[in-house]
Amino acid sequence: MSPAGEEGGEALLQLVRADLRGFGGYASARSHDLRGEVWLNANESPWANPADASGGSRRYPDPQPPALREALARLYGCREEQLLIGRGSDEAIDLLVRALCEPGRDAVLVTPPVFGMYAVSARLQGAPLLEVPLVEDAGGVGVDLEAVAQAAERGGARLVFLCSPSNPTGGVVPLAGIAALAERLDGRALVVVDEAYGEFAEQPSATTLMAGHANLAVLRTLSKAHALAAARIGTLIAAPALVRVLRACQAPYPVPAPCAELALAGLSPQALARTAERVAQVRAERARLQRLLAALPGVRRVHPSEGNYLLVRFADAGGAYARLLAAGVVVRDQRMVPGLGDALRITVGSPEQNERVLAALHATEAAA
Repeated sequence: MSPAGEEGGEALLQLVRADLRGFGGYASARSHDLRGEVWLNANESPWANPADASGGSRRYPDPQPPALREALARLYGCREEQLLIGRGSDEAIDLLVRALCEPGRDAVLVTPPVFGMYAVSARLQGAPLLEVPLVEDAGGVGVDLEAVAQAAERGGARLVFLCSPSNPTGGVVPLAGIAALAERLDGRALVVVDEAYGEFAEQPSATTLMAGHANLAVLRTLSKAHALAAARIGTLIAAPALVRVLRACQAPYPVPAPCAELALAGLSPQALARTAERVAQVRAERARLQRLLAALPGVRRVHPSEGNYLLVRFADAGGAYARLLAAGVVVRDQRMVPGLGDALRITVGSPEQNERVLAALHATEAAA
């Protein structure tokens, strides 16, 4: 088992690019905890914008808002020093690739079909991309963790991204498998578990493994279950030593104050209670929608999902997609993704929205 705490974090720094291990980054006007009444250290306007009644937006925001950091640590069951708040999960993915991967040398491993930003960030950094395709069987679509480990070892992977629940297929990676992979790749790679849809899954978070595996990091977001996609609040949970490196590489003011305020309000006890109710409703609707879609003659398979979406294979995916659009329903066309030429990804909506999906697909069958 890899060392935990600060000791493990220091060992983890050997995975960071050598030229960034002691990098201090940009020291902004909000980097130091200063006290005063007349603030003239950031070249801000002394007057508010006419559209800003409170005048709060004339000041630069806290880089890592303390109240939001405390609320997120409480939400995810971790320490505040393990958190990096950024602009959605996308920013954390990009920071990880830039900070850990030497261009042309250190590889990024992904398990397609999967969220495309891992590969985009790798390409922008000039990092080699290793692909270990998901495996489909009677139980669904899953990760071949032995193949992942072998490919990471052979290909010099510095980052291994596991999406759990996986987008777009919906499967989870078992915690025991994640722990074993992190142990095997200790000293070689950081294993990053993207839990953007974790609230919809039955399995506990991979953060429960982090005390024993310093080379494990977890991505979370308020975009999905918490219904704050426009606020762009994402969180990386990792060893404090790695968080400090990434913060030095991050833009000076990554969290706009209005977004932080909205997110903090969205994490109040009342808001969290409502979110929990809605997550339960999505899970129930997911099961209902899966059952009813699978009964349609033109549906080849509805993959089991732990996310708020279903991957559906059709005999005529193009026809189903067109019929849904004609009914005013927009779903994600997956037909250009290798291995998903017959598939659409359908987000689980409200009961009324789901009925529109079913009605449109019934009409497709009737037209056929």
